[in-house]
Amino acid sequence: MALFRCEEMALYQLFLQSEAAYNCVGEMGEIGLVQFRDMNPDVNAFQRKFVNEVRRCEEMERKLRFIEKEVKKEAHINIPNNVPDLKQVPAAREMNELDNQLEKLENELRELLSNQEQLQKNFLELTELKQVLLRTSIFFQEADSTRFAAAARDDREHEEGEALLDVEGGASGGGGGHFGAPGGTDPEYQIAPSEDPGASKLGVVAGVIKRELLGAFERVLWRVCRGNVFLKHADIEEPLTDPTTGDSLLKCVFIVFFQGEQLGNRVKKICEGFRATLYPCPEQTAERREMLKGVEARIADLQVVLDQTLSHRTRVLESAAANLPLWFVKVRKIKSIYHTLNLFQVSQKYLQVQCWIPITDIPKIQAALDKGTSDAGSSVPSVLSQVPTKEQPPTFNRTNKFTEGFQTIIDAYGVSSYREMNPMPFTVITFPFLFAVMFGDCGHGLIMALFAGLLIWKEKDIIAAKSKNEIFMMFFGGRYLIFLMGVFSIYTGILYNDLFSKSMNIFGSQWAIPQDVAKTLAGYSDNTDTVELDPKDSFKDKAPYPFGLDPIWQVADNKLDFLNSFKMKLSVILGVMHMLFGVVLSLLNHTYFRKPLNVIAEFIPQVLFLGGLFGYLVFMIIYKWFAFDYTNSASAPQLLITFTDMFMLSAPDDELYSGQYTVQVIILLVGVACVPWMLFVKPTVLYMRHRNPAAVKGQRSNLPHQCLAVEMGQLMDNSLPLLTLAVFLKLRNNRTQRKTRDLSTGLTFKNLNNLAGDDGEGTEGLISNDELDRENGIGGDDHVISPDTHGAHSSNGNAPGAGGHGGGHGDDDEEFDFGQIMILQAIHTIEFCLGCISHTASYLRLWALSLAHAELSEVLWSMVMSIGLSYDSVFPGILILPPIFAAWAVLTLAILLLMEGLSAFLHALRLHWVEFQSKFYHGEGHLFTPFSFKHIVENPLED
Repeated sequence: MALFRCEEMALYQLFLQSEAAYNCVGEMGEIGLVQFRDMNPDVNAFQRKFVNEVRRCEEMERKLRFIEKEVKKEAHINIPNNVPDLKQVPAAREMNELDNQLEKLENELRELLSNQEQLQKNFLELTELKQVLLRTSIFFQEADSTRFAAAARDDREHEEGEALLDVEGGASGGGGGHFGAPGGTDPEYQIAPSEDPGASKLGVVAGVIKRELLGAFERVLWRVCRGNVFLKHADIEEPLTDPTTGDSLLKCVFIVFFQGEQLGNRVKKICEGFRATLYPCPEQTAERREMLKGVEARIADLQVVLDQTLSHRTRVLESAAANLPLWFVKVRKIKSIYHTLNLFQVSQKYLQVQCWIPITDIPKIQAALDKGTSDAGSSVPSVLSQVPTKEQPPTFNRTNKFTEGFQTIIDAYGVSSYREMNPMPFTVITFPFLFAVMFGDCGHGLIMALFAGLLIWKEKDIIAAKSKNEIFMMFFGGRYLIFLMGVFSIYTGILYNDLFSKSMNIFGSQWAIPQDVAKTLAGYSDNTDTVELDPKDSFKDKAPYPFGLDPIWQVADNKLDFLNSFKMKLSVILGVMHMLFGVVLSLLNHTYFRKPLNVIAEFIPQVLFLGGLFGYLVFMIIYKWFAFDYTNSASAPQLLITFTDMFMLSAPDDELYSGQYTVQVIILLVGVACVPWMLFVKPTVLYMRHRNPAAVKGQRSNLPHQCLAVEMGQLMDNSLPLLTLAVFLKLRNNRTQRKTRDLSTGLTFKNLNNLAGDDGEGTEGLISNDELDRENGIGGDDHVISPDTHGAHSSNGNAPGAGGHGGGHGDDDEEFDFGQIMILQAIHTIEFCLGCISHTASYLRLWALSLAHAELSEVLWSMVMSIGLSYDSVFPGILILPPIFAAWAVLTLAILLLMEGLSAFLHALRLHWVEFQSKFYHGEGHLFTPFSFKHIVENPLED
C-alpha cells in the first residue's frame, strides 16, 4: 500500500549521549530517513551550542571556494566531476586536520598569488619602459634627421644668397664686404640673449597610456596648454596583461615636448588624471641605449623567476584540484551534522530531539544509531521512543528515477495530505494517454520516444556531466514521462491512422468501388468529380478495418465530419470515465480513514449524480454505436437533442430503446434528489452527534499506551545516565497497562533519583500522564492523535482533507459551528454539481487539440513538403527536395513537436489537476524533508 499512499510516519523522541551524538547524527544522515524538529525555536541561531563549529565549517567552505576559484583560472587544470562516494562519516577530529590543511594551502596560494602579482606588475613596468625607450629613440632619430635636413637647407640658401650679393656689388662698383645686418655693429640690430636659462631648452615627458584614452588625452593637453606642446605617440602592437585582473591591455607610448617648468607641471598633472604611467627618458642616445640594455636584462631574469613561480603554483593547484570534491563533501557533511545538532536540547551528558520517522524504517534507523554509538566507543545505547501527537505528520512518498517525474507533477499541485490516496500510480498511465489522445501521430510520437530513449540510454553520462542548462535538465528529469508520451502517441497515431498527416494502408481498405460506379467513373474526363459510396454496396465483408481508422477516410471529403463526431464522443467517454474513477478513489479515502458518514453522505450521491446523468450520456453513445449501422442510421436520434429533452422532461421523438422516457425521468429524479442528499445529510448527522456526544464517546475503545512522555527539564537536571533510562524504558513496557478515555497512560519522570532502588521503590517517583496534564492545566486529549479513525495505524487519521470533501468536520475536540459546517457543505455541493457539467465540457479539449494537431500537420505537409514532391523530372527534384525537406523538418520539430507538444502537455496537466484530482485529492500536506547527506552534497546551495 506504500505505492498508493504515503509511508506511515510517527513522531519519536531520541536521546543521545554527548560523546556519541556526532557519530549517530552522521549515520542517520547517511541513510536519510529522519526529519528532525527544532527543539530550540526561541533560541537565536548565534546562541546555540554548536554555532562555533558551524562558523568554522563555513570558513572552510570559503577557503575551498577560494581554492576552486584559483583552480578554475587555469584552463588546463580540471576538477573531477564525479562526487566521491564517501560512505564513512567524517570523524569530528578530521575537522581540525582539514582546517589546518586548508589554512596552510590558502596561505601558500595567497602568498604565491601576491608574489606572482608583484612579479607581473614589475614585468609590466619593465615592458612598458622598454617600449618607451624604443619608441622615443625613434622619435629622437626622426627629430634629428629633420633638424639636420633643415639646417642643411638653411646653409644652402645662405650660400646662394651671399653669391648673389657679391655679383651685384661688383657690378655697381661698390666696395667689397659681407652680407650682414644693417648698420654692421649697430647694437640696435644685435640679438639680445635670453634672460631665462631654460627657455632655450625643451622639456620632455614620456610614458604609456591606454589606447582608448589617447584621443581625450590629446584634446585636453592641447586645450590646457593652449597649443604650446608637441605630442608624439605610437601604439604598442603586442597586448599587455593586467597583473591584477589578467585582462588584456592595449596601450600606446607617448612623448610630450614643452618649454618651461610651469607648462611641464601642467602636463604631468594631466598625465596623472588620465592614469598614464610616466617613465624616465634620457635625451642622450648613449644613455638610452645603456638603459635599454639594463631593462632587457632585468626582463629576462624576471621572466625566469615568473616562470618558476607559475610552475610551482600550477603544481599546488593540480594537487588541490584532485582533492577538492572530497574536501567539499567532508566539509558539507561536517557542517550539516553540527547544524542538525543545533536542533537538539543539550545538557552535560545528553542530547534530546524529536523527529519524524517512517515506521517501516525503524530497524534501519536503530541499526544506524547502534553503529554510531559503537564507532564513538560509547557503551551507553541511544534511546528511541515514540511520542503521541495530534500534529499532522509529513508526507513521504518513496520514488525512484521512473516515478520521480510523475510524483513531481502531483506535488506541484499540492503535497498530498497524510495517508491520502496518492494519484501518482494512476497518473503514470492516464497522463501520457490523455496527452496522446491530443497528440496522436505515429511519426511525431516516434521522434519523441527516440529523443527520450536517448536521454534514458545516456542518463549516467548526463548525470556525471552535471549540466547547468536548466531547460535541458528539465527535459532530462522528465525523460521517462516523455518516453511514455511518445509511446502512447504512437499507439493513438495507429488508432487515428495518422503518420505525418498521411494514412497507412496496412490491412487494405474495407471500402471498394462497385463495378457500376467504376464504369461511370471511366467515362469522366477529369478527376474533379466526387463519388458517394453507399456502405450497402461498397463495404467489403461487412466488417470494419481490423485496427484503427480505415485509410480511405484520408481522401474522403467528409473526413472532418466523421472525425469530429468520433473524437468528440470519444472525449466525453474518456472524461466521464476519468471523473468516475476519481470519485471511486474518494471511496478508498473514506473507508481507509473510517468515515462511513462520508461514504453515505458524499460518495453515494456523487456516484449517482455523475454516473446517472453523464454516465447515461456515455451509455447512449455506446448503445447508439452498437444499435445502429448503415442499414438504419437514417433513423438514429440526435444524442444532444435527446439529452436536452431529458432535462426538459420531454418525450424523445425517436427512441433509442423501449421505455427510454421512463428511464430518463427516473435518472433525472435521482440526480435531483442527490443535491439535497449531499447538502443536508452530513451536517444534520454531525449536529445530532454534537447534541448527543455520550453515544459517540461510548463507542470508543480503550487502547494500550504506546510511548513514554519525558519531562526534559527534570531529566537534564538529574543527569541520569542513558543506560538507566534504557533499562527503565524496557521495564516500563512490561508493566500493567492502564486504561484512559482517549490516550493510553504513559509514565513521566518526576524524580529520577528514585530509580536507584528496586522496582517497587523506584515507581514511587512516577506520575501518570493524566496527573501531569492536570498539573500543567491541559487535557490529555490535546497531545495525541485520536486513534478511533485510524485503527491499527499509529498516525493522524483526522488529517485535514484526508477523507474527501468536508472530511475535517465533526472532531469532538473542536468547537462545533453548525452554520460554518452548513456553508462549507453547500460550497462543496455546488462545486461538485456545477463541476460535473463544466468538467465534462472541459474534456472536449481532447477532441479540439487532436483535431488542431492533425489539421496543422496536414497543412504543413501540403504547403511545404508537397512542393518538393510535385516535380516529375529527377533533376530539379533532386536540387529542390533537400532544402524543402529541411524546412519541413524544422517546422515539424519547432511547431508540431515543441509548441503543440507543450500545449498538449499543459492541457493534460489541467485535466489531471482540476477535473480528476478535485474528486478525491486535497493536497494539504507538507513534504517529508529528512536529514540526508545525499541531498546536501548534490544541492549545496539549498540549506
